Amino acid sequence: MKIAVFGKKFNKSFYDSCIRLFEVLRSNDVELFIYKPFYEFLLTEVNMKPDVVGFFDGSSGLPAVDQVFSIGGDGTFLEAVSFVRDSGVPIVGINSGRLGFLADVSQNEMECTIQDVLNGKYKVHQLDLLTLQTDNQLFKDNPYALNELSIVKRDSSSMITIHTYINDEFVNSYWADGLIIATSTGSTAYSLSVGGPIIHPDADNFVITPIAPHNLTVRPMVVPNNVEITLKVEGRDTKFLAALDSRSQVFEDSVHLKIKKADFSINVIKLPDYSFFTTLRNKLMWGLDRRN
Repeated sequence: MKIAVFGKKFNKSFYDSCIRLFEVLRSNDVELFIYKPFYEFLLTEVNMKPDVVGFFDGSSGLPAVDQVFSIGGDGTFLEAVSFVRDSGVPIVGINSGRLGFLADVSQNEMECTIQDVLNGKYKVHQLDLLTLQTDNQLFKDNPYALNELSIVKRDSSSMITIHTYINDEFVNSYWADGLIIATSTGSTAYSLSVGGPIIHPDADNFVITPIAPHNLTVRPMVVPNNVEITLKVEGRDTKFLAALDSRSQVFEDSVHLKIKKADFSINVIKLPDYSFFTTLRNKLMWGLDRRN
């Protein structure tokens, strides 16, 4: 089996677990490709030298592998998605810190989970992405997001206005600090932090969530993800910030943004007993109630 390992820097509390992770992979005769900056971090900080057959980075792209292991948090997982893109290679999210929604394999269950994955004892979940289209090719050849597109102002002085259309029909002009278009997967990320609803990742929806809207009657709205959403932004400034997950770029007010569902999905590996609702309870601590 060929596996690509993508990771970022992590705390010392995960050093021993990381060493054990690579020992398990080596004992199962896995051919490893590793993200070059992560390999250098392991050499210099963790004092380990993984046995690998090759490297990849932003310029070389992802090699032909069977699976991708993302080591870090949800942010690291989102970066791994930018390497996988439409290849169909499934991703395993191993969390080096607290429990995540995407990187949901904890240190305690890491070893047995990896063994199950290597033995084929898993399910593959497909997660939808959104894609952004602009006349000036913003984000160039990677205009995709697993979580959300967010449009925000570049200064802290005044609001911006985001004129929003669905399938060319006018919906609303949002006077706010910004606007988030989130996927169902992204409903538990930035959108949730500004008051958006939680949506099951299998639901075929987008969430339109304003950031600090001026009109208190404006609330998040759930729409089907088979529509095309168009945004036209204006304000005192002529430049604004667009972010696709963890990547951001500046754009002019003359640029119109079109958002729709991407024509491919991301495959995520989950164990047979995985439950989204269990993850919700653990991540959001819903069970911490004296009455329970």
